[in-house]
Amino acid sequence: MKIIGIIPARFASTRFPGKPLIEINGKTMLQRVYEQTMQAKQLSEVLIATDDEKIAQHAQSFGAKVVLTKADHPSGTDRCYEAYVNFGETFDYVVNIQGDEPFLDPQQIDELAAICDGKTELATQMIAVDNESVLFDQGEVKIVMNQNKEALYFSRMVIPFIKNVPQEDWHKHHPYFRHVGMYAYRTDILEALTKLPPSSLENAESLEQLRWLENGFKIKLVQTEFDSHCIDTPDDIEKVLNLLSKK
Repeated sequence: MKIIGIIPARFASTRFPGKPLIEINGKTMLQRVYEQTMQAKQLSEVLIATDDEKIAQHAQSFGAKVVLTKADHPSGTDRCYEAYVNFGETFDYVVNIQGDEPFLDPQQIDELAAICDGKTELATQMIAVDNESVLFDQGEVKIVMNQNKEALYFSRMVIPFIKNVPQEDWHKHHPYFRHVGMYAYRTDILEALTKLPPSSLENAESLEQLRWLENGFKIKLVQTEFDSHCIDTPDDIEKVLNLLSKK
């Protein structure tokens, strides 16, 4: 399979404007994400998609290929599709790589790419939940799946409910998983997704992937041991660095 990795890098951010250009130990976040991505073995090409000329120039300065996109995309999925079309080369799959995870492990990308066999429509990753605090954190998206490891539902609430068991012990009675938000799309499916209107479940939970499920698309789930360390606010930089220093 021919797979392209696309890193959306938007300048505007409500909580952290200009986030891709912040420096972390001497390198920008964008450069760190790009260099980690380039180490993945399963990608045929890596591309940065941005709406900002300054970000584009910076990306080119460290040797990245860049496509400028519109600024008003509603999601990273839409930005990825425009970048893919404008790049002008055909691929079997697009992997949407989070531009705010500067310490992404390249093996995580390869784990996801390995499921891209031509039959898989969409794929994303999950990690086991082993404690009550994470399970009941509404910032963490939980997953319910079928026996084929295809997503049935994503929710910020804890599902399933465990009857007659104290909540602090739920994770001991059911194998819960939470979402790790990197996506792989078969390119024909990616085009179809960009034509779908927002759905009621998506609006309720503010989760784009529910739109895909509501419209009958199948999302394959790949378990990973690599946790995601997103940087959403300036405070997150120190938190992530502290976490990594303890490993």
